[in-house]
Amino acid sequence: MSFNTALSGLNASQKHLDVTANNIANVNTIGFKCSRAEFADVYSQSIFSNAKTTVGNGVTTATVAQQFHQGSIESTQNTLDIAIKGDGFLVLSPQVNSQTRTYTRAGALEVNNEGYVVTPQGDYLQVYDTNDDGTVKSVSLDSTKALQIPSTAGRPTMTSKVVSSMNLPANTDPISSPEKFDPNDSSTFSASTSVVTYDSLGNDHTATYYFLKSNQDLSNKAAASTNTWQMYIFMDGKPVDIQNGIDTKYTDTTGTEVKTYDIKCAQLQFDSNGQLIDNTVEGSKTVPQYIKTEKLGEEGAGVLDGSCDGDQVIDFNFAGLTQYASPFSVAKLDQDGSTVGQLTGVEIASDGLVTASYSNSQTTTLGKIAMATFQNQQGLTQIGDTCWKQSVASGEAVPSQAGVGICGKIESSALEDSNTNLSNELVELIEAQRNYQANSKSLTAESTIMNTILQIQ
Repeated sequence: MSFNTALSGLNASQKHLDVTANNIANVNTIGFKCSRAEFADVYSQSIFSNAKTTVGNGVTTATVAQQFHQGSIESTQNTLDIAIKGDGFLVLSPQVNSQTRTYTRAGALEVNNEGYVVTPQGDYLQVYDTNDDGTVKSVSLDSTKALQIPSTAGRPTMTSKVVSSMNLPANTDPISSPEKFDPNDSSTFSASTSVVTYDSLGNDHTATYYFLKSNQDLSNKAAASTNTWQMYIFMDGKPVDIQNGIDTKYTDTTGTEVKTYDIKCAQLQFDSNGQLIDNTVEGSKTVPQYIKTEKLGEEGAGVLDGSCDGDQVIDFNFAGLTQYASPFSVAKLDQDGSTVGQLTGVEIASDGLVTASYSNSQTTTLGKIAMATFQNQQGLTQIGDTCWKQSVASGEAVPSQAGVGICGKIESSALEDSNTNLSNELVELIEAQRNYQANSKSLTAESTIMNTILQIQ
């Protein structure tokens, strides 16, 4: 019987060595959780045995218990690298539409050729669908989806409105000959600025405003007050008529021959307080705050070709236009159009909200990273690749979100290192080796005794 006792000690020591070696081997494995071999003695007796003199029957491995304490957090340069600061697991799926769920603490993620965020092994990171304000629609692991990052954002939207807020300098000298306005000659106008607009296909067009302080009221061909300005609009270097504008001319000196063209401009008038006078009354030739272009297509200004919507017109809102004794300045110049945006960055917040930014200034919420907790983490079944699956011992996965309840927050551009303490494991290795040697000595002693008995004559 003592042979079996010593042999059980050898087996236990071997298990101790195996567990310790595995911990040491994974000291650099992202998200790895070390294990601890736990043992129990073997003891049995019958009702006819003497409990005072009964000897145990050796040792057995009670369990190899996983240790889920926090590993150290290391910063990285990859936005998709995520670490959990606290309890909880990331949720994965082996296929895009699979309902199978596995769980991990290893947040080293990447994007595959279809734009899905996956682990190095190809498992798909799961996220919850969100509302416009970033709140989760349904906290359920059955309703999660694979996180996909689109490389482009939305369909183009043609510009229909430009909102401007700027100041025209009140102390600017009037242009003596406004009829000689030439966009290529800065001496013929007082100030200018530009804004990029978009057509129905997402092509960009530069709209430029030219302001000139005038000593003439073009609406009645008379001398004007010192607070009168004319404004011209050009797009991609081509003149654009303004609806209900004033008929005037502009000079083109870009070619070998100087040419003069008809154009409709807007006339702006300010009161003594520098505020734009609203003269949008029926029959008025003065167009102050809301300036609308004629059609920009081939039948109108000829700015747009036949491939896009030629009926496009743009409202220029100048409600924030002032005339003060300060230099020309632009405080606001916004337009409501957009082109197709190219992906410029991805951001993961501490609550797991994933947002993508695009070159057209659009920001899209892609979902919120799904997380799960368990009643008994040590009951999870290891399946390799630093992943686990639920078991009867662990209990059902409880869906959660980062920073909610016992779930920890998410740190982007960081990874959780293995929680293996190398110094402790080396000590454990020495102890396991000594225990193995001691049990081997027991076997040797038992063998010597048996040989002695067999040699008795």
